[in-house]
Amino acid sequence: MEIIVFALIGALGGTLGGMGMGGGSALIPMLTLIMGVEQKTAQLINLASFIPVAVVSLINHFKNKLVSVKTAVPIIIPALFCSTLTSLFVKNFDGRFLKTSFGLFLLAIGVFGLIKTLKKRNKNGG
Repeated sequence: MEIIVFALIGALGGTLGGMGMGGGSALIPMLTLIMGVEQKTAQLINLASFIPVAVVSLINHFKNKLVSVKTAVPIIIPALFCSTLTSLFVKNFDGRFLKTSFGLFLLAIGVFGLIKTLKKRNKNGG
C-alpha cells in the first residue's frame, strides 16, 4: 500500500512539474506530512525526481515554442550559482529549520497569490 501512495505522490509532483508549477511545492509537503519522510530526505527525493521531469518538460516546451531563451538565460545563470552555493551549506542546517523555512516560503507565495488575485478582481470590478 505504501508504494501506491508514493507512486500517487510522484504522479502529482510530476504533473505539476510538467506544467511548470514546481512539483516540489506539492511533493515535499506530501512526503513529509503524509509519509513521514525526513525533510532533508524529501528534498533529496525532490531534487532527484526533478532532473528527469525537467528534461522531458523542457524538451516538450521547446517543441511547443514556449521557452524564451532571451528571458530564461538571465534567470538560469544566477539560479545555478545560488543553488550550488546553497546545496553546499544546506547540509549544515537542521531538518526542522528547513521544514519551517519551506513552510514559510509556501505560505508567503500563497498570500502573495491571494493578494494579487484579489487586487485583479477588484480592478476588474468583480
